Amino acid sequence: MLAAQHIGKKFSGVTALDDINLELPAGKVTAIIGENGAGKSTLMKILSGVYDEYEGDVLYKGEKVRFKNPREAQNAGIAIIHQELNLVPYLNIAENLFLGRELKNALGFLDKKAMRLKTEALLKKLKLTVPADTIIADLKVGQQQVVEIAKALLYDAEVIIMDEPTSAISESEVEVLYGIIGDLRKENKAIVYISHKLNELFKIADLYVVLRDGKTIESGAMKGMTHDALIHKMVGRDIDIIRSSDTKKEKKVLLKVDGLCLAKAGSKGKNILQNICFELHRGEILGIFGLMGAGRTELMETLLGLHPGLTKATIVLDDTSVKFSSATQAIKAGMALVPEDRKKDGLVLGLDIKTNISLSSIDQYKGSGLIDHKAELEKAGKYIKALKIKTTSEKQTVKNLSGGNQQKVVLAKCLATKPKVLMLDEPTRGIDINAKNEIYKLISELAASGLGIIMVSSELPEILAISDRILVMADGTITAGFEVADATEDNILKAAIPQSI
Repeated sequence: MLAAQHIGKKFSGVTALDDINLELPAGKVTAIIGENGAGKSTLMKILSGVYDEYEGDVLYKGEKVRFKNPREAQNAGIAIIHQELNLVPYLNIAENLFLGRELKNALGFLDKKAMRLKTEALLKKLKLTVPADTIIADLKVGQQQVVEIAKALLYDAEVIIMDEPTSAISESEVEVLYGIIGDLRKENKAIVYISHKLNELFKIADLYVVLRDGKTIESGAMKGMTHDALIHKMVGRDIDIIRSSDTKKEKKVLLKVDGLCLAKAGSKGKNILQNICFELHRGEILGIFGLMGAGRTELMETLLGLHPGLTKATIVLDDTSVKFSSATQAIKAGMALVPEDRKKDGLVLGLDIKTNISLSSIDQYKGSGLIDHKAELEKAGKYIKALKIKTTSEKQTVKNLSGGNQQKVVLAKCLATKPKVLMLDEPTRGIDINAKNEIYKLISELAASGLGIIMVSSELPEILAISDRILVMADGTITAGFEVADATEDNILKAAIPQSI
């Protein structure tokens, strides 16, 4: 259906793709596998018309094509679900789905009713129970991801590229997606599936193609392939998963939260978070697990002072009672947050790495009212080396980094504030297994140095691997707490399922 022949691509003289070759047959799911920075997203952007300047040829149904833009690729029958959301936040769901391809009635006016009905039918198929006129900004990241999937499925594409489609959606939504992929396979569509969750690939992929450092390493059938063998092909060596140390942690309470409530704006008497109470010890990694909508992200935001007028709580940080009316106050007191959506909330994509890292700690670089750029560069270089950020220099623009390396820049920005408590909201979303291991190791080292770590994750194996203690949330409350030695996937999931279900 679609083939790439000797594809090459450079950015500012840096080679991103080098002689890439692959074939995507109809009626098959082809997994594209590789570490962050291997070139997966760049290749998909070429195939879908985002980049039109490259070496080599793209063949679609046996004919050479060179799409000038994504619209040309869409019209030809190639749809892509991007890893990073591409939605207009202040338009509603229906308006986003039909943006640039609006339906009109016989008089030439917008047929809003037809667009709404089509949107509602598609959302029902994807089991997203929200009205078609819901504003995108009012949706959670996971719900926005479902809308992104709906955009790609709106028209009858022949080739559907899915770049990390499950990175922010719940288990039930993942199962719905698997069902949709099965239907598309039966319809003889060619499906490209990119995911760092290797277990997903064994469930749905027929074929695999491995990319490493911008080159095609190997391709073949998934049948008979093993988890360890795929990892070895991705990174060129074996990976030992870093597990949480059994070392006795210091028991000094670093953060104590009592009776934390977060009111729902505009809804009198309704709370998003209700009576949250917990302690975080110095040197401890506290994992927080919950299904989508449980209130995990809202808890992290509230602790950072993002909802001061709606929050009621007693918070003690390092033996001092605190009440934050802004994120700036919280950061100065020693709180830091790596947000769930790095693109929207964690980075200024048009600025360079050096500037992004120093944004939250700019006071450290002031001298006589001027910014000490030399000190900024030195600090950025230190974090680039420590976090193994793949970049040409400290002055590279952040938007040109891979997703995993962008996440490391956000982490560096937080560490530069010298926090006492580091909150991580889905820190490994969209990151390959080697980069995950590096982040796990870093988290363990930070905890060993005395930081208190709160880590939110939707991946149970991750929570169980890295945490010392686990809290479970459902419907805005903490429903259970476990020492990691007593925690199992079964008892965590049982506590995470709201009683109303």
